[in-house]
Amino acid sequence: MQEIDVAAAADFLRLFHAENPAAGPVEPRLREVRAEIYMTGTYTHTPEELTFGARVAWRNSSRCIGRLYWHSLQVRDRRGVNTAEGVAVECVNHLREAAPNNKVRPTITVFAPDRPGRPGPRIWNEQLIRYAGYAMDDGSVIGDPRYVDFTTMVRKLGWPGGPGSHFDVLPLLVSAGNGPPLMCTVPGDAVLEVPLSHPSYRWFESLGLRWHAVPAISNMCLEIGGIHYRAAPFNGWYMGSEIGARNLADIDRYDLMPIMAHLLGLDATNDRSLWRDHALVELNVAVLHSFEQAGVTMTDHHTESRRFLTHVAREEKAGRVCPADWSWIVPPISGSATPVFHRYYDEAELSPSFVHHPDSVERGLGHWPVG
Repeated sequence: MQEIDVAAAADFLRLFHAENPAAGPVEPRLREVRAEIYMTGTYTHTPEELTFGARVAWRNSSRCIGRLYWHSLQVRDRRGVNTAEGVAVECVNHLREAAPNNKVRPTITVFAPDRPGRPGPRIWNEQLIRYAGYAMDDGSVIGDPRYVDFTTMVRKLGWPGGPGSHFDVLPLLVSAGNGPPLMCTVPGDAVLEVPLSHPSYRWFESLGLRWHAVPAISNMCLEIGGIHYRAAPFNGWYMGSEIGARNLADIDRYDLMPIMAHLLGLDATNDRSLWRDHALVELNVAVLHSFEQAGVTMTDHHTESRRFLTHVAREEKAGRVCPADWSWIVPPISGSATPVFHRYYDEAELSPSFVHHPDSVERGLGHWPVG
């Protein structure tokens, strides 16, 4: 672990004091931090700096469409927690606290940071809640195909597997420093799930579909002023199309389009019948309907697109760059019917930020700390 970059620390502190005038002049704090880095190789954020840094990291997240409420992010400061057991317990508490009375609120839990010669804890799951994928001998998969490798690995570590359904919640895998991973089962009362139904088709319930309500990203590193918090799970709330047009619809995920087409009586032999489009819309109708019926927070892609442009306008008025990755901001369904489709966006890498670990890959599997 290398010493903290003094320039990165100074840039962040200047940003914090510029946007928080009540914190007073920045120079005394800069002198204090420079001295601490000189003595220890690192420094410690104040609670106020940590909260601001986490919120701005969300503000700077170019792939997130839901940043309008960045300033409302609830920050759970758990920097005193650096054991695998402690991290696992607090991840479960995070899930319980992120959705009081079914109302999902943006939340982040920040654990002990990296320090010179002492790396912080790390969560190896892509999200705190994901479903297992069981590879069958005939090549089929029960559950989520995206997590077949993860499922195989945790079973080698001793996880017995769930009941073998399509929606068995995977255990958490946490490591402290460079130590071996600890596996922790997520208790059922910490997993808010919504059974899926359709407002017009009674047969839809017979599919036995459901999805969890708190999308807590857990395999990214929070970087604030040169400090790296390797374990910092965070969540907003779902946009319906994330579930209905990706998780349940993608060919390499649950791939429900063919069965939806069959049950809807669509002609799936001809692409010009637009059977995929019809099936996709009905699946998304079911997701939005189900969350609304359950009283669980969710937004739709049309509403969230308008909100995002409000966020962009506010950032521009404040004189700030609002980085956005067009390919992620435009929803995966009816893209051109949303206002975010019809414009370009700034591209910039800003700090504070959420970054992928050096040994992580797109699927979030990384190099597992096991043989």
